[in-house]
Amino acid sequence: MTSAPTYPYDLWTDEVLVDPYSHYRALRDLGPVVWLEAHGVYALPRFDEARAALASASTYCSGQGVAFNDAANQAAGRSLIMTDGELHSHLRKVLARNLTPRAIRHMQDTVDSQADSVVRAVVAKGSFDAVADLAHALPTSVVPDLVGWPYDGRDHLVEWAGATFDFLGPMNDRAAAAVPSVVAMQQFAAQIAAEGNLLPGSVGAGVIEAAQRGELEPERVPPLIVGYLAPSLDTTISAIGSAVWLLANHPAQWEALRADPSRIPNAFDEVLRFETPIRAFTRVATEDVTIGEVNVPEGSRLAVLYGSANRDERRFEEPDRFDITRKNACDQIGFGHGVHGCAGQGLARMEVHALLSAMIRRIKTIELNGAPKKGLNNLINFFAELPVRVTPAAP
Repeated sequence: MTSAPTYPYDLWTDEVLVDPYSHYRALRDLGPVVWLEAHGVYALPRFDEARAALASASTYCSGQGVAFNDAANQAAGRSLIMTDGELHSHLRKVLARNLTPRAIRHMQDTVDSQADSVVRAVVAKGSFDAVADLAHALPTSVVPDLVGWPYDGRDHLVEWAGATFDFLGPMNDRAAAAVPSVVAMQQFAAQIAAEGNLLPGSVGAGVIEAAQRGELEPERVPPLIVGYLAPSLDTTISAIGSAVWLLANHPAQWEALRADPSRIPNAFDEVLRFETPIRAFTRVATEDVTIGEVNVPEGSRLAVLYGSANRDERRFEEPDRFDITRKNACDQIGFGHGVHGCAGQGLARMEVHALLSAMIRRIKTIELNGAPKKGLNNLINFFAELPVRVTPAAP
């Protein structure tokens, strides 16, 4: 056995967060498992090892936390993402009753209509910020309704969701600054759960009803609601912004998508592969494991680098080329993999597919109209500003 190669650089500086891909390639070149000296964790930068870890929840557990710092792992101990085994299966079943494809099918017409309305509004402007006017508009109108979040408590949702992901990263200045917002979101969720103040028929109301039937402890209700709400906003907003940026930068790809809208699902998978919304989560090894020729001791924390795995040249030919016709784009692990795969991905796909469909109907060309600005968040890869200009499609 050999020791893991060491990578000395901080992956959470502003410069790396804006453009991490040269670092990801360097990590993949070092081997299937690399010691991140600046963060005190092992990293899994390659596709096969990352997906294998996600697929083996018993060997690489989430129950000891998926964050990069102890404070977040202790604070979020009741959340779905930080459970394993039978408890995880039970909580996921409670949450997912209203999230199955059949359960959300009734939302399709509403999502399609709202997506069309959003696109019509930006086409009328001609020039707009694709983050503020497009990426935020649909998820912030759809997700809170599905969760059942009260209308008078939505002003800070995007801020709170972003803070949640900052807090899950290494304990740097961003994580520390996020604490007040994280606490505020948790307190508000606890208040609305205690009062039962969630919209009838919603996911949140269903979780409360499950607690009332004795199917789970009442104290698990707020973390379950927040644990679904925050990712459902930030990851979808990230994916929409990245999709617009990529299609604006690749006009031939946009023309190919307009020519064949049946490519929308594959195009979305390629967006998730190329600009993966979640940078990384961690797992803890429950036993000694051998990765390549490296022995990783029991109790070690490992970072699954989703964004790096999805650019692995061992899995994807020319991984730094955006191609909506890529045959294995669906292999991407942007929504995770295994039992901890994203519970809300069905809704995210519905939203983005609807938005792309509306764009195809109403937009002929998309081009950048200024310099995009990447956002800075410990775990979410996103655009903060994305000025674009569009021309309308012929009626």
